[in-house]
Formats: sequence, C-alpha cells, structure tokens
Amino acid sequence: MDQTTLMTETANKTIMFYDNGCPICRREVAHYQRLDRAHRVRWVDICEDKEILKDYGLNESDAMARLHAIDSDGRMVQGAWAFAAVWEALPRYRYLAKLLQNLRLLPLLNHIYGPFARWRYRRRCIEISQKPQHQQNN
Repeated sequence: MDQTTLMTETANKTIMFYDNGCPICRREVAHYQRLDRAHRVRWVDICEDKEILKDYGLNESDAMARLHAIDSDGRMVQGAWAFAAVWEALPRYRYLAKLLQNLRLLPLLNHIYGPFARWRYRRRCIEISQKPQHQQNN
C-alpha cells in the first residue's frame, strides 16, 4: 500500500500496532476489537504487516518493545499515551482516557507500564529466538 492510499484510508482513524503473536496482546486487542463496532481503530498486527512500520518511521524492534499508536490527529504516541489514544476511540474506555488525561496520570501509568513492556519484550524475543528457523518464517 502506498503512503497516499494509507493516509487516505486512515485519516482521523486511530491506528494501533500490536503483536498478535503475544497471548497477552492478542487477548487485550480481541477485547478492544469487540468494543470497536464503529471501526474507529485500524488494528495492525506487526507480525503480519511489517511494511507499514516503515511508512510510520518505526522499526520492528521498537514496535515490539512498546505499544505504539497513531492518534486521531495523526501523531505517533507510545506507552500509556498509545493506550489512551486507543481508549479514546472506544465506547466505555473513552471516559477513562479523558479522566487519566485530565488528572495528568498518563506519566505515572507510563512509568508502571515500562517494566511490564520490558518483561514482555524479553519474554517474547526469547520465544521467537527459540523457535526452529522454519517456524519463524511462517
């Protein structure tokens, strides 16, 4: 997909980059997708659609290490701010996102998210590196 088509298709739409190979991520995103009946979020599995990362100046390692999203204004956000961007697009969660932003709690949540993200990344990278080569290419 070329950059013009990508930007037209996703204008004013939040984009969430996630690791569908991670059971935790897969469950969480499945929950969010069930709530996204209005299709306000574009869900991008970074294991399947690696080329899109380049379109947004992301490399695979950075995308795997922390949650990244493009908010509805087209800005790249990561960590707690990425969660808030996705939550703003979802019913029930949009009020939580606004509350956390208004109370300026996103930096604290990001601080809490950091150790989890590092643990998940190390765990996931070990899983990938221990797979036989023929399974990694599938």
